[in-house]
Amino acid sequence: MAGNGAAQESQVSKHQEVGHKSLLQSDALYQYILETSVYPREPEPMKELRELTAKHPWNLMTTSADEGQFLSMLLKLINAKNTMEIGVYTGYSLLATALALPDDGKILAMDINKENYELGLPIIQKAGVAHKIDFREGPALPVLDLLVEDKNNHGTYDFIFVDADKDNYLNYHKRIIELVKVGGVIGYDNTLWNGSVVAPPDAPMRKYVRYYRDFVLELNKALAADPRIEICMLPVGDGITLCRRLT
Repeated sequence: MAGNGAAQESQVSKHQEVGHKSLLQSDALYQYILETSVYPREPEPMKELRELTAKHPWNLMTTSADEGQFLSMLLKLINAKNTMEIGVYTGYSLLATALALPDDGKILAMDINKENYELGLPIIQKAGVAHKIDFREGPALPVLDLLVEDKNNHGTYDFIFVDADKDNYLNYHKRIIELVKVGGVIGYDNTLWNGSVVAPPDAPMRKYVRYYRDFVLELNKALAADPRIEICMLPVGDGITLCRRLT
């Protein structure tokens, strides 16, 4: 019985780790998706960057492999060419985007930490897609304000992906809704926030999960009520909400 208990405890611990990037109740099912559909088709540069990022102390910040595959497919389906990414980390989702775009595609990428981006940059360069990326170090809001100020930028982005400070998601939305084209797509990452969106207020949570939970709930409520977009919330990774601009 003791051995059984240890095995169950190990499985619970494993689920908590995997659960950060998968909301599936079964780890075995998530592994099946990865090993059957994702890893066999994962481009070698993305595999290399994923394995590099796994060694970083903040690796929980990275986009999951199945979400990277999803973004790649989505970008190709909508024929995206001019895109933006707010929150880069080591660049896994950025690399997925760069590989999916045509050779003359562009990504305006913003992050407050250039050091993390530079960890993945050699892999991005080796993949031959660094020329598509315009990386800006620093807060995204001032850059967005400048873009919005110039009406020539309005409606020029095909796709915008946001995976950054959750307490600013609504501030980002107010700006990027002007920049994405009608029919274009915005993707907000972590909108199910480790499943905490349905957890009781007194449920045990990591400090950062509890801190950002209310901001995520506020965002989800605002997106659902925004008549300028149609939305689809998907349980991919840690939850991603796609917003298609209508007007």
